[in-house]
Amino acid sequence: MNEKGVLLSRRQGSLPDAFLLAVIYGAAGLSVFLLLGIAGYVFSRGFRSLSLKFLITVTSELKGTAGIAGNLLNTLYITVLTLMIAVPLGVGGAIYLNEYAGRGRLVRLAEFATEVLAGIPSVIFGLFGMVFFGNALGLGYSLLNGALTLALMVLPLIVRNTQEALRAVPEGYRNGALGMGVPKWYMIRTILLPAAGPGIRTGILLAVGRIVGESAALLFTAGSARLLPGWKGLLKKPLEPGGTLAIELYLQMENGDYGAAFGIGCVLLAFALLLNLLLKLAAGKAKKRKFLAGREA
Repeated sequence: MNEKGVLLSRRQGSLPDAFLLAVIYGAAGLSVFLLLGIAGYVFSRGFRSLSLKFLITVTSELKGTAGIAGNLLNTLYITVLTLMIAVPLGVGGAIYLNEYAGRGRLVRLAEFATEVLAGIPSVIFGLFGMVFFGNALGLGYSLLNGALTLALMVLPLIVRNTQEALRAVPEGYRNGALGMGVPKWYMIRTILLPAAGPGIRTGILLAVGRIVGESAALLFTAGSARLLPGWKGLLKKPLEPGGTLAIELYLQMENGDYGAAFGIGCVLLAFALLLNLLLKLAAGKAKKRKFLAGREA
């Protein structure tokens, strides 16, 4: 093609390209505007309710106090318990499916099951947790019941992210280690898991975000108690009912206390921003390690 033909093709493609570029910038700008608008509105409504007393006291009608200390503790308990259950199962299941099971029917069935679980509404998980963990196993309304239910909810997220992280590891890592006579489990533990670490951590952080923001399933399983136990009661706390921050926000909105509700919303938004910051830092460190490894190679 001569120079005249090149200029003609550029002119013909400039208008569609400009339109597509405008659509992309418009969509990005709208996303940023919505994010800033929602965050700004919540913080403007709830900032006045935030104080040290609000964070370290418990809501009590008798004492006339309003606080979320008990809900913060319940959220911490639920998060830790859920991760203790879901992370070993999710990472272990992904390792088996990706490194041991091959590509047979079992793997396809397991992947299909995780996709189905990921699409089930949270209220269905809540009903199952109430009937199975609460009634059949006798856990009743308790943080442990809520953690077991949430573990089922976030398990597909951890499994799929771990699988994708393992698949992203170059095949040469596996072949080189196995060719040197390294046992397979040793190769997985010392080579694959460290290389896939950023992707696995991303899945875990996304699971934490879903745990903290969940309310529907926990209303059926963990309850809504706001009590703050003493030091001796901390070990018994998992077997007692407790409401998380998301549940308390729902209850405050239902009671018409919008100031406290927006204050809790500010805390949840701050936590979400912190999680995203941690994701960015983890991704940045992973890129830096890959760059340094490439230079050394």
